[in-house]
Amino acid sequence: MIKAPSKLIYGFILLMAFSLLGGGVGKALAQNTPTITTFTVGMEKMPGFITLFWDGKKGKLWMEIAELEKEILYYPSLAAGLGSNDIGLDRGRILPSHVVKFERSGNKVLLTEPNYGFRAITDNEMEKKAVEESFAKSVHWGFEVAAEEGGKVLVDGTAFFLQDAAGAAAAISRTRQGSYRLDPSRCAIYLPRTKSFPKNTEIEATITLTGDQAGPYLREVTPSTNAVTLRMHHSFVELPDDNYTPRVFDPRAGINSVSFYDYATPVDESITKRYIRRHRLVKKDPNAAVSEVVEPIVYYVDPGTPEPIRTALIEGTKWWAEAFEEAGFKNAFEVKLLPEDADPMDIRYHLVQWVHRSTRGWSYGGGVTDPRTGEIIKGKVTLGSLRVRQDYLLAQGLVGEFDGISDNEALMDMSLARMRQLAAHEVGHTLGLPHNYIASTFGRASVMDYPHPTVKLTPDNKIDISDAYPEGIGEWDKVAIKIAYATFPEGADEAAEIDKLVKEYQAKGMKFLSDQDARPPGSAHPQNHLWDNGENAIDELDHTLKIRKIVLDNFSEKKIPMGTPMANLEEVLVPMYMFHRYQVEAAAKVVAGLSYSYMLRGEAGSPIATVSPEEQSRALKSLLTTLTPETLALPKNVVSLIPPRPYGFPANSREIFNRNTGLVFDILSPAEIAAHHTLSLLLHPERASRLVNQHAWDSSLPGLHQVLDQLISLTWKAPVKNGYEGEIQRVVAKLVLQHLLALSMDSDASSQARAIAMLKVGELQKAIKTQSTSNIHQMAHNQYCLAMLDGFFANPQEKVTILTPMAAPAGAPIGTTVQNWLEPICSHDHSMDTH
Repeated sequence: MIKAPSKLIYGFILLMAFSLLGGGVGKALAQNTPTITTFTVGMEKMPGFITLFWDGKKGKLWMEIAELEKEILYYPSLAAGLGSNDIGLDRGRILPSHVVKFERSGNKVLLTEPNYGFRAITDNEMEKKAVEESFAKSVHWGFEVAAEEGGKVLVDGTAFFLQDAAGAAAAISRTRQGSYRLDPSRCAIYLPRTKSFPKNTEIEATITLTGDQAGPYLREVTPSTNAVTLRMHHSFVELPDDNYTPRVFDPRAGINSVSFYDYATPVDESITKRYIRRHRLVKKDPNAAVSEVVEPIVYYVDPGTPEPIRTALIEGTKWWAEAFEEAGFKNAFEVKLLPEDADPMDIRYHLVQWVHRSTRGWSYGGGVTDPRTGEIIKGKVTLGSLRVRQDYLLAQGLVGEFDGISDNEALMDMSLARMRQLAAHEVGHTLGLPHNYIASTFGRASVMDYPHPTVKLTPDNKIDISDAYPEGIGEWDKVAIKIAYATFPEGADEAAEIDKLVKEYQAKGMKFLSDQDARPPGSAHPQNHLWDNGENAIDELDHTLKIRKIVLDNFSEKKIPMGTPMANLEEVLVPMYMFHRYQVEAAAKVVAGLSYSYMLRGEAGSPIATVSPEEQSRALKSLLTTLTPETLALPKNVVSLIPPRPYGFPANSREIFNRNTGLVFDILSPAEIAAHHTLSLLLHPERASRLVNQHAWDSSLPGLHQVLDQLISLTWKAPVKNGYEGEIQRVVAKLVLQHLLALSMDSDASSQARAIAMLKVGELQKAIKTQSTSNIHQMAHNQYCLAMLDGFFANPQEKVTILTPMAAPAGAPIGTTVQNWLEPICSHDHSMDTH
């Protein structure tokens, strides 16, 4: 029998319990926790901002956290990427930055991110606390304390560093390239790029994703699709001090911003606060009009860039020095080659990085910004190496003449001119500047516009590309840098000083409009476009069509070097045949177009104005020209030069036209693609709805019914041609019908726009039934379309396809930006590939 414990034993147990509580459980735990010194014996120490300890035997990386509760900056990035433009995940890609702090609770340390999107800028601590506790924080990781000493704690950071911090698996899944997940057994710390400096600590890791069902983009770039290995980089950075003064955002100024809600704002003011994004730049003599700076902005160019491109990038980046000089800063902007021993991921280096991909893609400028203030900490440019080959291909199509042995110096000159401009453009983004797509209406006012090559004609109708791209920074760029960085007089009203600078550029005729007003294919401003030239989009479209005709009429085998497969002529033909695509987009915006600016109340002028009926009619006339057989037909000499793709050259290349004819070049597919491009823009649901609105408001302005009548007259009611041009007519007519059906069922269009489209479909059905023809091809065409229409009217909710438009070759700046948003109709998925 087990006896009950005596009162003496109970008393002893209680005494021990009170002893532990009185002496402190924490002390007891502390006595059991080793010191950092003893715990890290035999490990490699890396002292710095966050001191690291490397345990080579166990493959673990430990972090010594010296200051708990102190806010620092953390951001992940990709040191070694995937190499696929379609999936993303480029070398050097930087992910969003986070203000974080290490918070201890017992034996656990949490990596916590405060919510700086919601603040209270006030001295009232309780008011701040009320906002802080109203919105969620984010805990990015939890660490166990392994050792401590002198107020410092040691935690195992290995698992944190070996995570898929860039979301690579999600990117692969999102682009439908397979189902992948992190395999911890194939992940490890990458020591050569793991370093700690006084103000930043950089950790790099090799991570491997395993999975299956790899898509074509992934198969193109991985040696084995069952294992995708990348290198993930983690940066912990000391936040800037409090000596930086944020500058308030003005929508007219042409500078990017950070925004947040300030709940300490008086009720009669906007709760949303916006600061511009800019580097810190301080004059040595703040009272001097032009002064040396305390610390210049230095950009480094990737030494992995080959010559002569490297020199072009350095030259283009240097253009910004002139803008800073005009803003009052002497020797404030410098460009150097990145030292061989420097880590490109290091926060201390503003970098222009050269990145390789398996297919051509976009370049971009970004970096790391302090989300609290808008101060730019690191500027980072990514330039895709295949971009220069795109520009060379454009030049090759325009003026290439490979007759025997020829160096074609003009081709390389144009390509390098574009590289200088591209470097300046992307660096401009890292300085805080957004796109200014209306700048091309004021000469060549900005490198922040997307430039189409300026192609001129000599008096004897020869193509001239000697002035394809401008040299040097633009006038608008100087204005934007001055607004962002200029030192205003002490005590001056900053908003008033910015307003003065805005009025100065407006008085010179300069304007600022950015992406939201240019990129959507249905956008309305008649001057704000990507890849266009000139002040008037209609005039430039007419000029571009003239250039295109001359190039196509003179197209020959001399467009490719000797020894090149003849089939490769198609790769040169594509950008020439589609040479007018961006001016088509620009001219389409004149139809139902509206001119406006980012006007503030109190400014003089009208905030919005409709494009005149004369200009709209002129634009429609030019757009309809792009749908005629005369414009769409290829010269016979061109078609006779292009054989099927040879062995070893994929027939499904994204750089050539899709086709219905197998390996053989399809003479109708280019016409179909180009016509679909024009119709997608002209009959965009937003534009169709605006046409209805504008005619209701002012009957002198063209309405949707009038536009559709002219379109139908040009296509369905035009005299039927024979042969090749007749087949082009029928392709375009089917496309017109398909677009009308799509518009009639498009929920993004207004009900009246849909009704008018439905009316015109009905009228067209009756007209086709009464059309008499002995042309067997036209008879087949009519009967086919009637059968589809009968099915549509019998059940309008069914998906009806008259013609599924072919996908265009690869996207801008060579391909088209319009995808097949017609397939299938009634799906209402009208996404546009605008990048």
